[in-house]
Amino acid sequence: MHGEYTAVIDVAAGIVTRTDGRVLMAERPAGKPCAGYWEFPGGKLEPGESPREALARELHEEVGVELDAAYPWITREYSYPHTKVRLHLYRVLNWHGEAQGREGQQVSWQDPAAISVAPLLSANHDIVRALNLPQIYAITNASRFGIHEFMERLRTALDKGVRLIQVRERNSAPEQLAQIAGRVVALAHQYDALVLVNGDESVAQRACADGVHLQAGQLMNYRTRPNTGLVGASCHDREELLRAAELGADFVVLSPVLPTRSHPGASTLGWERFAQLCLDLPMPVFALGGIRLDMIETAMTHSAHGVALLSGIWNE
Repeated sequence: MHGEYTAVIDVAAGIVTRTDGRVLMAERPAGKPCAGYWEFPGGKLEPGESPREALARELHEEVGVELDAAYPWITREYSYPHTKVRLHLYRVLNWHGEAQGREGQQVSWQDPAAISVAPLLSANHDIVRALNLPQIYAITNASRFGIHEFMERLRTALDKGVRLIQVRERNSAPEQLAQIAGRVVALAHQYDALVLVNGDESVAQRACADGVHLQAGQLMNYRTRPNTGLVGASCHDREELLRAAELGADFVVLSPVLPTRSHPGASTLGWERFAQLCLDLPMPVFALGGIRLDMIETAMTHSAHGVALLSGIWNE
């Protein structure tokens, strides 16, 4: 029964990804708890092991994958009837070897947007949802370009693959914001892109957006998660990050990472502090502030899911 276990078991798991975007999933072998269920490969930490060390060992032992580089991603706790686990998840884009079930289990390369193996171990449903978030979060800037010019730049970005957009027009009245959001949603949905509206649930609903992005001040005042689809949040410190986790945000943006032209001389986090703040968070984190598109790998190395861009994305 729930509550009878006394300790949390630390487990390292890897999102091993091929160049075509498919991810490796493995069936739990016969003789282990939840045999026959599918999961991302990994296993328990041994005494004295770091999560990354455990991941490298487990991938070698279980599925014949040799780890070259692993990017720390998210950490999620999950309670099963027999135990409680803390999953330290890494994205593994650099590896070598031939994936195979070394313990007699099946393995399968899966499209993360259409997982077909079943049944999945319960903890993996939320992981798959997080994994399917795009790595680029584009923040609108229609006030700079004018709405007509901006919509052309938005179409160009969508043509290049942008699939996650935040409508943030700070100086717009609610009615004007609703009009801009409606136009952005109409165009973005032609590309199956997701759109969140900054700070206003009612505008998000009116515009048929996919969710709302909470400002930091709003985040600290919300008692329950908004009922508007996806929920993103802006954070600047550990307290805000933990509040977003408690609220059940789908992802957050952490800033400012690096100096920006708009705020010269302002205090910034830097990459090392960014990584420290992201430690053991359950939701994906986007890096914002002085970020360029060519910084995605740097961001991932420091525990980010991806990058958020306000100016860099529209100047392409």
